[in-house]
Amino acid sequence: MSETYWHLSKCRLFGDLQPEEIRSIESAASVKKFKRSATVYAPHDSADHVLLQASGRTKICHMTPDGKQSILMFIEPTEIFGELALMGQTFREEYTEATENSDIIVIPRDALSNMFETHPQLLLEVSRLIGQRRKRVEKRLRNLLFHSNRERVIFLLVELLEQYGQREENGVVLKIKLSHQEMANIIGSTRETVTMVLGDLQKEGVLEIARRRVRILDMNKLAAEVDFKAIHLPIDDSLTASNQFTTGV
Repeated sequence: MSETYWHLSKCRLFGDLQPEEIRSIESAASVKKFKRSATVYAPHDSADHVLLQASGRTKICHMTPDGKQSILMFIEPTEIFGELALMGQTFREEYTEATENSDIIVIPRDALSNMFETHPQLLLEVSRLIGQRRKRVEKRLRNLLFHSNRERVIFLLVELLEQYGQREENGVVLKIKLSHQEMANIIGSTRETVTMVLGDLQKEGVLEIARRRVRILDMNKLAAEVDFKAIHLPIDDSLTASNQFTTGV
């Protein structure tokens, strides 16, 4: 089994395909390597393919009218991105950048479009993915419009916990390392504001930061401050404890 086949078979989008169908996609695909900070695609690039993150991590961004970077989401291994190419998009609107050295599988649009007739669930899965990502971005926009800078940072921490939280003996650690500038680019704030809020939360004993790694020490206080009743941590098979954290408020 080739590495490309293995990565394709682990992608949720292709979960119902037969081995020979995955091999058909594999034969049309290619693997590209990107160094950290390299551009994967830019606005106005042709949208004639979709991409599968095989290793590393990529961020999807757009530029604000005043020329600042806004991070929409991060793409993890086994995740598809650039999926709007399957829904008729001809040119990219956003741009993507590798945040780590990354291997990315490039899949021509036609290699998947030809399967929609025999596998309509593929189109349903693509629609579901688009809907989930849109919902996440809309939720973040609501937080930008109606909450203070402190609340924006806390909402971001909660969102990151649900994607990257890992229980440890002394709290929950975020498995993703973000700079204060990257966090600011996600919530539409400034690096100085994020640094100040995180510093306040650290003084209050809610979290601690070392080498860009955030450890949440008091999840009750963090969640209750933004009226969040439950934080669902990612499933960790090595743990027997419940992945749902309830604040009791």
